[in-house]
Amino acid sequence: MRRLIALPVIALILAGCAQKPAFEELADGSCNTEEKRLVQEHISGQITALSKEDWENAYSYASPGFQETFGLDQFIFVITSQYQMLISNDRVEYGACDIAKKGITQEVSVTSENESYKLIYSLSVMSQKLGIESASVTFSEPAVRA
Repeated sequence: MRRLIALPVIALILAGCAQKPAFEELADGSCNTEEKRLVQEHISGQITALSKEDWENAYSYASPGFQETFGLDQFIFVITSQYQMLISNDRVEYGACDIAKKGITQEVSVTSENESYKLIYSLSVMSQKLGIESASVTFSEPAVRA
C-alpha cells in the first residue's frame, strides 16, 4: 500500500522538476501569463526600491550590460533628474508585455503628483535572469481623478 501512495508523490515531484524555466525559450509575440507575472514583479521590485530611495537595491534590477556601462552614481543621477515620477509614484499599472528579438518590452503607467506617465520598459534575459535595460517616457498628461 505504501508503494501505491509513494509512486504518485514521486511522479508529481519529478513532473515539477521537469518544467521549463519561464524564460528558457522566448518566442516573439505577447508574453505568456508566467512571463508577464515575472516581468511585472521585477519592475515592481525596482520601483519599490526607488520609492524608498534604496539606490543599491534599485540598481540591482538593472541588466548586467546596463551595470557595465553605467555606475551606481550615474544611475542615481539619471533617476533623480529624469525619473522623479518613479520615486514619488502614487500608483503603478501594467499594460502590454511583448517579446521581440529576444527582448521584452512592458508598458507601465505611473501616476505621480497628479500627473500620469506612460513608460516603456525594455528588459533582457541572461541565464534565466531578467534585467532592466531602459525605461523610456513616451507620454505625460494631467491625471484624471475618478
